Amino acid sequence: MRNTRVLYLVALLVAVTAATWFVLSHRPSGTVGEHVTIYYTKIDGTSEVPWSVSMRPPEPGESAREHLRNAALYAATQAVAGPPSTVDAVRFPPGTHVRSVRVDRSAVTVDLSREVENQAGGTFGEDGEFKELVWTLTALPGIDAVAVRVDGKTLGTLPGGHLEIDQPLRRSDW
Repeated sequence: MRNTRVLYLVALLVAVTAATWFVLSHRPSGTVGEHVTIYYTKIDGTSEVPWSVSMRPPEPGESAREHLRNAALYAATQAVAGPPSTVDAVRFPPGTHVRSVRVDRSAVTVDLSREVENQAGGTFGEDGEFKELVWTLTALPGIDAVAVRVDGKTLGTLPGGHLEIDQPLRRSDW
């Protein structure tokens, strides 16, 4: 009888510990501030330049998760739009836009329009545009990976075949 009670208490302790870990590890690890950092890739292809853009504060009733998703959508849209036209930078192909963004734990899935497939810059252009998107989104609190979809589909690569986008991308990929 005593062994059964001890086993029950150990099982309960393990369950509580696992539940606590799950809850704490699957929530955003911070809040989005008044600004988000957007990155662009210099025309040399190797340098990332940050610029700060204002972010609206959370709206009444908006949860931290909703605010993070909205910040990710805003940041992805800014990264795809790029810096002002007077700045020499690697750019997404004209017409490329963000169709949707989903935040799932520490990863963001960005669905881009099919115009992204028109990159004329080869490896250089693909690396630069996706580097700036990944660096921008991983600058958000709790985000460490970016999955890319094109027109709702997961592709192995873009038509040029230079950059594999069928797995989430991280800063360490560059």
